[in-house]
Amino acid sequence: MRLYYYAYTGHKNGLDRLKKATVILKKLNEKGIDTLLLVNDFRAGLVAREFGINESVNIETVQDIDAIASINDAIIIDSPEDDRGRLKKYVTEFKAVFRFAQSCDDSSKYGEEMIDYTDIIVDDIYQKKHQKKDRILFFLGDSDANKKILSNKEFFKNSNMELLLGHYFYVKYEDELAKIFKKLHEAEDYIDLICSSKTVVTLSPQTAIEARISGAKVIFIDNSNQEDCLKESLKKLQIITLNDFNIKEYQQAMLNEISDCHLSEQKNEFITSNIINKLIL
Repeated sequence: MRLYYYAYTGHKNGLDRLKKATVILKKLNEKGIDTLLLVNDFRAGLVAREFGINESVNIETVQDIDAIASINDAIIIDSPEDDRGRLKKYVTEFKAVFRFAQSCDDSSKYGEEMIDYTDIIVDDIYQKKHQKKDRILFFLGDSDANKKILSNKEFFKNSNMELLLGHYFYVKYEDELAKIFKKLHEAEDYIDLICSSKTVVTLSPQTAIEARISGAKVIFIDNSNQEDCLKESLKKLQIITLNDFNIKEYQQAMLNEISDCHLSEQKNEFITSNIINKLIL
């Protein structure tokens, strides 16, 4: 038996799902489970190596999982795609099917095991003690296909922010961004910069959580009307949320004091144990 983990990735989709996938897969591998990561593009597979997963296979969509996996295998799906009835087939044919909820009210459709929408899944490295630099790091996400940064360049004026580039940013775009930010950092330095920055500003919920767990002051820009359960989860971690690129809210947020962050409930081990228990039944 092999466990296949499908994480929806790509130039317009970012890599938040991939980052969670690498956490869970490393934990499963440590327990002796044979796993394989499935992604949508070659670039995502290269990034997975930076996070500790060396092997992956590209597939087109969630509907192609059964072209790789066999009947006695297990699968994990983290994707918002329309499966067009494929999920029901997967639940019927595979040994076990786990699916990440894609919204607050998402629930099991055909008996697949659900992983909660707001479960905190972060790499152990973010929970270690890190030397912090007095840096304001901005990370939009791994993709900026619509050039949100340029559309909101007034927000960054006189902010003294340093930009962490996304893995899907283009070279010519970097030239334009260099005029806005104090310094540009390569995407490959993601882990080190998230761990070492005193303040992190981001549109990525996953990055916001990772940075906060690592002890940073985190300001999350809600540019896409995130669901209430996620907002509440971020609030519990003392992550400050802005309504879009609101300059006044940002200035106020920078004045707010926050306490040290202690992760009261680590879900990584719980999720891993639950998956393993289902596999050995």
